[in-house]
Amino acid sequence: MQMLPIAHPDEAKAAPGLSLAGAYATAVLGWLLSAGVYIAAKWAAPEMGPWALCFWRLLLACAILLPIVHRHYGVIIALIRSRALEVLLVGAVGLTLCQGMIYTGLHSTNATTAGIIMALSPVMTMVIARIVLGEALGVWKAIGALLALAGMLVIVAHGDLGALRGLQFSAGELWIVGSAFCWGLYTVLLRRSKFGIPLLPTVVVLLGAGALAALPFYLWELTGGSGSALNANGLLALAYLAGPGGALMYYLYNRSVEALGAGRASMLLYLQTVFVALLAYLLLGESLHDYDIWGAAFIIAGLVLPAVIKQRPTASARP
Repeated sequence: MQMLPIAHPDEAKAAPGLSLAGAYATAVLGWLLSAGVYIAAKWAAPEMGPWALCFWRLLLACAILLPIVHRHYGVIIALIRSRALEVLLVGAVGLTLCQGMIYTGLHSTNATTAGIIMALSPVMTMVIARIVLGEALGVWKAIGALLALAGMLVIVAHGDLGALRGLQFSAGELWIVGSAFCWGLYTVLLRRSKFGIPLLPTVVVLLGAGALAALPFYLWELTGGSGSALNANGLLALAYLAGPGGALMYYLYNRSVEALGAGRASMLLYLQTVFVALLAYLLLGESLHDYDIWGAAFIIAGLVLPAVIKQRPTASARP
């Protein structure tokens, strides 16, 4: 969607006016709104094509946030003039492709499974950062990545090892895996780019770039006869995706990053998976399958393992 808010590559200074409890409450509310995006997208899927949903959500969220960053118009214009192609590339990977793939996958898989698979994106980020940026992966991070990969395979194969041998995977789950990869690549590209402007204006610029990159896909979808036929339910879903699940979600996440730092704020990502499962159960009537639970367990183990297991420091040589 991207269902995840735009992550900032650097730790930020504490935001004024927010206590620690307020910062965590802001982050939790942001992830709850983010989880709601999966539900709204699944709800709107019968009425609106994935690329139409992607285009309109990005465009409307950008339009809502644009007046809020009016003091930064100068640096925004300067960034676009000097690095337009780079901005377009980052926005296309992290927002257009990532969201379009999720919306496409939700046409043939449930929101709960999509939310669990997207929890794989931090592991993909570590692996891509190792390849692209040369960041150290480490033994435990590598083991964690393998565990998370095993969890993803369990989910996309629906727990059937025969499906793995015969390469019989659900198309919906594979679209979501592709989206998680795009999010990991986007995060690495954002780290390397270092656009050098405040976080919220960066969000607005990338939302606009994502909408521009989504326009050809949207027009292609229209020419293929997949035009939108929105009724009241679809309009409500789109309103949520652009407003509470779009502009407000990004704003709250950015506030939490300012108060907590990007590392701690991003670690709360895993609340999104819980919220998606809960909302999907309450609003869509979905239920967890055994393979979802086992897959989630492997993914969570792969994410937590590198953080909780630390190598013992080597004893200093005595004089």
